[in-house]
Amino acid sequence: MSQQSPQTPPKRAIIPIHIAPQAPCCAPSSPTDHGDDHGHTDSCCGPATQAAQLVSPSSQEAPPDAARVRYRIEQMDCPTEERLIRNKLEPMPGIVRLDFNLIGRELTIYHRLNDLHPVEEALIAIGMGPHLIEAGQRPTALPPALPMRARLWLAVSGVAAVAAEATAWITGNEHHPLGAVLAVVAILTSGLPTLKKGWIALRHFTLNIYFLMTLAVGGALIIGRWSEAAMVVFLFALAEAIEALSLERARHAIQSLSALAPDTAQVWLGSNWVSQPVEQVRTGARIRVRAGERVPLDARVTQGQAALNEAPITGESLPVEKQEGDTLYAGTIVTNGVLEALVTAAASDSTLARVARAIQEAQSQRAPMQRFVDQFARYYTPIVVLLALATAVLGPLLTTQGWLHWVYQALVMLVIACPCALVVSTPVTVVSGLAAAARRGILVKGGAHLEGGRLLKAIALDKTGTLTHGKPALTLVHSLGALTDTEALRLAATLDHHSAHPVAQAVVQGWEARAAGQAPLSEVTAFHSLHGQGVRGDIDQQTWHLGNHRLLEDLGLCSPALEAQLAEIEQTGQTALILINRAGPQALLAVSDTLRPESTDAISQLKALGIHPVMLSGDNALAARHMAQQAGIDDARGNLLPDDKLKAIEDLILEHGHVCMVGDGVNDGPALARAHIGLAMGAAGTATALEAADVAIMDDDPRKIATFVRLSHRTSAVLKQNIALALGIKLVFFGLALTGHATLWMAVFADMGASLIVVFNGLRLLRFKD
Repeated sequence: MSQQSPQTPPKRAIIPIHIAPQAPCCAPSSPTDHGDDHGHTDSCCGPATQAAQLVSPSSQEAPPDAARVRYRIEQMDCPTEERLIRNKLEPMPGIVRLDFNLIGRELTIYHRLNDLHPVEEALIAIGMGPHLIEAGQRPTALPPALPMRARLWLAVSGVAAVAAEATAWITGNEHHPLGAVLAVVAILTSGLPTLKKGWIALRHFTLNIYFLMTLAVGGALIIGRWSEAAMVVFLFALAEAIEALSLERARHAIQSLSALAPDTAQVWLGSNWVSQPVEQVRTGARIRVRAGERVPLDARVTQGQAALNEAPITGESLPVEKQEGDTLYAGTIVTNGVLEALVTAAASDSTLARVARAIQEAQSQRAPMQRFVDQFARYYTPIVVLLALATAVLGPLLTTQGWLHWVYQALVMLVIACPCALVVSTPVTVVSGLAAAARRGILVKGGAHLEGGRLLKAIALDKTGTLTHGKPALTLVHSLGALTDTEALRLAATLDHHSAHPVAQAVVQGWEARAAGQAPLSEVTAFHSLHGQGVRGDIDQQTWHLGNHRLLEDLGLCSPALEAQLAEIEQTGQTALILINRAGPQALLAVSDTLRPESTDAISQLKALGIHPVMLSGDNALAARHMAQQAGIDDARGNLLPDDKLKAIEDLILEHGHVCMVGDGVNDGPALARAHIGLAMGAAGTATALEAADVAIMDDDPRKIATFVRLSHRTSAVLKQNIALALGIKLVFFGLALTGHATLWMAVFADMGASLIVVFNGLRLLRFKD
């Protein structure tokens, strides 16, 4: 017996948080902090690394000492079977928790048992034959919801049921022998699965739709309503078939995520390219992907250039240019060019596989609305059954109509009694919402978070890497003497071309973007790095310095006018650099983190949703306020350490209620854990962020935060619509049954018709358009 031990983090808590082991990372600093070459502390963690370090523990994890085992149960595709399994397994000693994935027909059991044979025997006893899913094994594909044989028998049943009704109507005799034979044919061809499940429910004292339908059909046969019993069985089977096809559509929406990666990869073996199954390709293998093909595995480009469609991962359909050193994600599509790359993760651990796995697991975490519906249904069905019994007993005593009439109405109420429409509406809606989010590059880790997004009143956003690009960029070149701006930038780039510091690279990239091609960079001799100040080198036999305010002071070249210009730059959160030769300062340059072009629109969308945006930053208050003003945020708070961000979240909760924290760095960990929803930005390719965040935006587009909130509102609205529809339809037919005007036909339409309506309504979320 293979068992899986849970690989999940501990129960969600404020502190302490778990930080995944990484290389040491320094927190963002203000422009005036001590640092190296340019006086700016080296940020050794980019957004992707920071995202990998943040942790926001899940809220629905089993105890750490419980083992885990997964079963495929092909007979389980409805909340009816879920309740039957719960009633059977939950009282068993050693069972810790049961998680159900009805769409994927998977049951996960958390337990403290040495032998699982009693569990398997109990499942077999209730007709739920389990198939063990081994640790790490990919579940086999489910059979079609309605195979050809089932369609044939359903057609035969329909013809027989219609013929039985026609016989009764033409002859005026419900008990006509031909009608009775046709009714038996209809019941045997489509009703046996229902009757079998009804018998199992009866044996295990479970009130479900199969037990109630079996009772209603049996009662109808006893009182001589043969043709009507046949038609009820056929209509019930037809409705179940349509519902199964609808649920299959939702299942395919989820399975399509993991099916995006190809089954084989072109691998370099010896001296040839060989096609290999992706499961056999090991980390470090060399693969090739050509135009029109999907990337088979996560990898890093070693040769070639190409444009890729990364929509399967990030939801962004615009092609992304890839070159040597860039990351490739499994499932993305090469639109042009050819790439060679080294595999960085096995097929089972690719970003795409982790996303699909996370959504599969999210289906088992019930949303608050779903828990309410389940609790409501637990009391609703017995009450209605008792009401039906009272109708059968009291009807003849309180009215002039006979017992046959009221027994028939009681049978009608039994069919209406099952809350199938009510219960099935929530998982279908939640799964559709999860799939719709995933298609847009938003990974939501459970129905509770999907539903909770609509409650948010304030969102706290980290500045660096969330609203900004997270890396320095050249923002200003201003000549102070005879040099032109272009010539000053060329000289600065010539010096910084020899430095690997991020600020230096920003100057070089600024030259390449603005003036590359106008003049080549010069040769530098006698190059020196001046620790904490800048760099020095000889260009064309003339000594040049490029550095910070401290370098200017050490060279004794400060002046009131220059001090004022430097102060103006630094007050906006930028790092000022001065280009100096023997004649004195020749130019001012400024480097700073820059606002993402989408950030302003993202903040506007959040405000339109009635959400109060707040910026939380470790940078100085002036820099934070300056960037916040550009983004349209009125509330900006700077100089915050991790504990300060945690305190800020607690204050926002007291002031606004439900709060979300958005971040991408280790410093955001405590705040992410404390907020009602922790949202990770730029999580593609980072295992820890995918596994730990409540919600993960796969790319760096902050506008998707508002998309998530709108999808949450839409999901909640559909859930409420479905509950209102299911209860409303049943109330109408209850009224008809109590007044003696309902028929078994009507009852079937009331129950299964309502189920189909709410299922189709829930599936509308798959077509969600922001």
